[in-house]
Amino acid sequence: MKKEGIFLYHALAFMTMALWGVTFVSTKTLINQGLSPAQIFTIRFVIAYTGLLTACLIRGGEYRRLFSRSLRHELLFLLMGIAGGSLYFLTENTALKYTQACNVSFIVCVAPLLTILLTLVLKHTVKSRIISELEHVKVRFPLIAGTVLALSGMVMVIFDGTSLNLSPKGDLLAFTAALSWAFYSQFMGQMTNRYGTLFATRKVFFYGLLTIMPVLFLSDNSNLAMVRFDSIQVWGNLLFLSTIASLFCFALWNRIMLVIGNVTATNYVYLNPVFTLIGAIIFLGESMSVTSGTGSALILGGVILSGLKSKKG
Repeated sequence: MKKEGIFLYHALAFMTMALWGVTFVSTKTLINQGLSPAQIFTIRFVIAYTGLLTACLIRGGEYRRLFSRSLRHELLFLLMGIAGGSLYFLTENTALKYTQACNVSFIVCVAPLLTILLTLVLKHTVKSRIISELEHVKVRFPLIAGTVLALSGMVMVIFDGTSLNLSPKGDLLAFTAALSWAFYSQFMGQMTNRYGTLFATRKVFFYGLLTIMPVLFLSDNSNLAMVRFDSIQVWGNLLFLSTIASLFCFALWNRIMLVIGNVTATNYVYLNPVFTLIGAIIFLGESMSVTSGTGSALILGGVILSGLKSKKG
């Protein structure tokens, strides 16, 4: 692909992170309105899956197929549906109940480091065709320096000259979400290459919904009677999370990982705290200090630097 095309996908990755950064604020709002993490995920992904299924039926052909071409691929889609769907969002959304949105966003940002670590470990320990097709990663100075720079910026954004309000339970859940996303990122690019963006994303959404159902049915859902679904805060945030953040952004992100590589793409997760902070300013009336502004600049610089020569041609 030409350099102009690659640049476009880097710009789209930046835009996707901007939208996903705001989801922390949006989800926190829905939790404050009385919805549980499992309920938010289910409503969000039912709407998104319906849209994807409709698009696949309209496209026809291979997109209408129910199952992938092999049992191994089907099981991999199941694992990705858990890692990038039910487990990721359940742990991330539940973490928002116990700690601040920015704290969760900061901890989830270790996903790029976990992605690199998992890639290196899998490539050197597991012998299979699927593993051999993972992106080849070589640890070089730009990657190390960019990671240190981005992490330094995130510390500045979160501490902001004050003490960090840690919650062990919430922080552990957020780390689990980061680990889940790192696993999802390992394989989504090659599965998108094999089956196309719409089909691959639809399969992940389906298995995400399927595996969240036991959690939903075993939970107490009596709170739904008290949620004001006619409130713009509720249905507005649900529509944003389902149509923009899920249906549009997930399909786009899977394509981005295919074009620029899963490791390079995942580095953009470092931008999450920046956009979470911006979303908090716009929607929650919070302010940005000089420390947070400086940290945001460091994060952006780190993302750019870590993407330089981070993989072997």
